[in-house]
Amino acid sequence: MRIAVLFISFSLIATIQLNAQSVGLVLSGGGAKGMAHIAVIRELEKNNIPIDYIAGTSIGAIVGGLYAAGYTPDEMEQLFKSDDFYFWSTGKIQREYQYYFKRPEPTPVWIQLRVAKKEEKLKVLPPTNIIPAGQMDFAFMELTAATNAACNYNFDNLMIPFFCVAADVNKSQPVILRDGDLGNAIRASMTVPLYFKAIEIDGNLLFDGGLLNNFPTREMKEIFKPDIIIGHKVANDSKEAEADDVMTQITNMVMRPTDFEIDPKDGILLETILKQMSLLDFQKIDEVIERGEQTAKASMDKIKSLISRRVSEEERQEKRNKFNVKKPQLFFQNIQVEGVSDPMQRKFIIQSIKHNYDVVSLSTLKTEYFKLIADQHLKSIQPLTRYNSESGYFDLHLKVDPEKRVDVSIGGNISTKPINQGFASFNYRTYNSRAYTLNSNLYFGRFYSSFKFGGRIDYPTLLPFYISGNVTLNRWDYFSSSTELFFEDVRPPYIIQDETNFRFEAGFPLGLHSKFYGGISYSGATDEYYQTDIFNKEDTPDRTTFNTFVSQAGIENSSLNYKQYATEGAHRYLNAKYVIGTEKHQPGSTAEVRGIAEENHHFFQIQAHSLRYFGITNKITLGTHMEGVLSNKDLFRNYKSGMLSAPGFTPTPHSKSLFISHFHASNYIAGGLNVIYNFSPDMHLRVEGYGFVPINEIIENEDLSASRTTDFFYNYYLQGMASLVYQTGIGPVSLSLNYYDKENTNFYLTLNFGYILFNRRGL
Repeated sequence: MRIAVLFISFSLIATIQLNAQSVGLVLSGGGAKGMAHIAVIRELEKNNIPIDYIAGTSIGAIVGGLYAAGYTPDEMEQLFKSDDFYFWSTGKIQREYQYYFKRPEPTPVWIQLRVAKKEEKLKVLPPTNIIPAGQMDFAFMELTAATNAACNYNFDNLMIPFFCVAADVNKSQPVILRDGDLGNAIRASMTVPLYFKAIEIDGNLLFDGGLLNNFPTREMKEIFKPDIIIGHKVANDSKEAEADDVMTQITNMVMRPTDFEIDPKDGILLETILKQMSLLDFQKIDEVIERGEQTAKASMDKIKSLISRRVSEEERQEKRNKFNVKKPQLFFQNIQVEGVSDPMQRKFIIQSIKHNYDVVSLSTLKTEYFKLIADQHLKSIQPLTRYNSESGYFDLHLKVDPEKRVDVSIGGNISTKPINQGFASFNYRTYNSRAYTLNSNLYFGRFYSSFKFGGRIDYPTLLPFYISGNVTLNRWDYFSSSTELFFEDVRPPYIIQDETNFRFEAGFPLGLHSKFYGGISYSGATDEYYQTDIFNKEDTPDRTTFNTFVSQAGIENSSLNYKQYATEGAHRYLNAKYVIGTEKHQPGSTAEVRGIAEENHHFFQIQAHSLRYFGITNKITLGTHMEGVLSNKDLFRNYKSGMLSAPGFTPTPHSKSLFISHFHASNYIAGGLNVIYNFSPDMHLRVEGYGFVPINEIIENEDLSASRTTDFFYNYYLQGMASLVYQTGIGPVSLSLNYYDKENTNFYLTLNFGYILFNRRGL
């Protein structure tokens, strides 16, 4: 009898111990390869394998943290496949949140260098991160703010107890994050140096935990003491670097070796090997998840033999529901700003979000947040939240990093054609109840050179507005060339345009993507040109000066994703000008007429422009481009001077570098289509075709003077481009074949890196 009772007792104890068997899941870092973690978790759920604790580093922290916060594997997969994830992983701003009013005039900048005074010395600070942090910071706040409230900022109280690993930059030690703001902890764990900006938590500057501990199995044993550990490794082992492989050399120096082994008595190690993948290859998610699923299925029998305990789908879902129901809705009341010393700027930031509302919704906060990070005076804003149980709303804490007062930018264009140019700019910013910006830039090159100096004042009133003033000196040297497609014999300039303009402008926003502006300008333009294509070195060019006063007003709207070679968004404007000017012509040796002539002009000019892109499929985009100019401008002294002072239709980057009379007119309509095939978000092939129709076309007479045709539509001209474009992050690389309906050379094959952009003209 006693033996039977003893046997039953031991059996009950063994059964209880088996049923109480706890399981910890450890997920390694590895960039985009870590999406395989989702498939492993899904397979564990399908087989009712319990997950009682979870820990991870880098991408393992993201997947593990979201799962611990109540997200299902299917929800995580959809998140990684979503447009939202693409935007916050690349730092790009969605079209619906781009604030055009704060956007500066486009320039060919490649890289921005900040200047700061440290230890009584001026130091040039290179960029600290490739990917802007604004999108990611807001995304982690949005994903985890309600979870923080539900767990009371203690990761042991999540649906599944969780911790992640980060690396202390200054102490060179791993940091275990088990409480506080979950989004901030995950953000620190996956902050890869150079790609993302370091995160500060409790006074410590933190980077990606993979630098020091990419697989925290030892910490899992010490903290949660599970009976069985399931580890999933997606990180590649370090490989020996070659002499010219700088990136591998740096990686091997900064990343400490990690022990990925799991003792068989402690659990099991799963490994998904994905060699041909970069850190940010998130577009390969389907392939990665399929490989992770194969890994889990191949080891499932062994996992089941180690773990006898099972958790049904009903139990798991009930646990998830009980946790998710604790999550409050995201409404924000009290706002605090850290990092800004000026009280007026602090007040402006708070008022920009709250306006006259006591409580702010998530959608309103998101719109106003992206307006703020568009401000050149603010480098970054990290939103952190704290749930206020008394009010039932979240308190919002904004950690603001003001932009350095001084920065220097460099850029330009490198081309196989004679349109190479360098670019440098200098900006100074300050804030004292309103935002002040002083800026200057310099273009230098054989084709185009320019100098600009000016400033802008932004007034943070209920309806924000700005006033600006600039002085600009422009010079264009247009070259004539031989007719070869691949090689050009560049001859001396046949047109030189010099211009000095003074512009004063004011404007205010019209919604998120638009602004209204108005202003006045003075332009002193001098054109030197030959009226014939045949001239000798001894010949002197004609010289026409056109000095003008211009008053203008307009509405402009833009949401394009790139300064050049855009693939989504729109750009529209409607502009009206009134021009008063004096034309003075001094004939050259090739002119048919003699004697200096002077004539006054005054005219109205209205210009409308619309460029829009439509996504037809995931790979194909269609663009439409329409443009028109109406004017009552009189004829100039000769045909060439009239064309040089007339608006031009230049829809492609290369067309901006040529002067083609056929595509200039005082009155015209023009338009065309773009068909774009997107190989990836950064690489595409585009084919563009355009037609240009002058209205009452100006034609050249035998004596080189000008006259108008009586026909409303007398002629039309075509141009087009086929281009393979790769957006590098600092500028586009493009291989283009350009066609123009004109005399002599029709086709131009160009290879460019950078932007073909210029300072604005006065007229």
